[in-house]
Amino acid sequence: MSVNSQSLSPFSLAALILRRDLHLAARRWDQVLQPLVFFVVVITLFPLAISPELSELRRIAPGILWVAAMLASLLAADALFRPDVEDGVMEQWVLSGQPLAWLLLAKTAGHWLLTGLPLVLVTPLVATGLGVSSEHWLLMFSTLAVGTALLSVLGAIGAALTVGLRRGNMLMALMVLPLEMPVLIFGARAMDMGLHGEAVTGPLSLLAAMLLLSLVLGPFAMAAAIRISIE
Repeated sequence: MSVNSQSLSPFSLAALILRRDLHLAARRWDQVLQPLVFFVVVITLFPLAISPELSELRRIAPGILWVAAMLASLLAADALFRPDVEDGVMEQWVLSGQPLAWLLLAKTAGHWLLTGLPLVLVTPLVATGLGVSSEHWLLMFSTLAVGTALLSVLGAIGAALTVGLRRGNMLMALMVLPLEMPVLIFGARAMDMGLHGEAVTGPLSLLAAMLLLSLVLGPFAMAAAIRISIE
């Protein structure tokens, strides 16, 4: 699908891209489920490898959840732009005259809806196996919602930078993982503080600030990288 109508508003364009990605995801549901299955399997393996004691698992639950979420998000990021580049859709976007940064931001939002949001929704189920009670579900929802959105933007930047390279997934991981370390640190810290009854305003505010900054600057970095790859 090409985006070539100058009469469409930016929000109509974004809705069009989201509908397209959701429609394609329905055809490739196995690829959509892959990060979610990876997330669940990684978390499930920890009690087997460490200890079945709920008190011990509850202590390390924030780190387990965030490491699994970061790796699952990274697993899905490589295929974010590559299919559109290979079939020529991205070239049409570049030549359409529409704001490429906005189109890529909409596609990144679709990526979060298909990968980040399912991780957030399934977290209470797997966290219960780590000894986390239901009274902390809202905390997990809020921290992971902000954190996975930020991970999606950072992953999209890495995917745009390596989309023109063969087997660029390893290079993308090396580029993106250092950028995602602050997300892991502040996200796990916020969840750990919440589980111990402390205020999470500080680390959660930092996560939100990093998300806003990435939403402002990230799409322009993606657009510049995509233009270089197309040319």
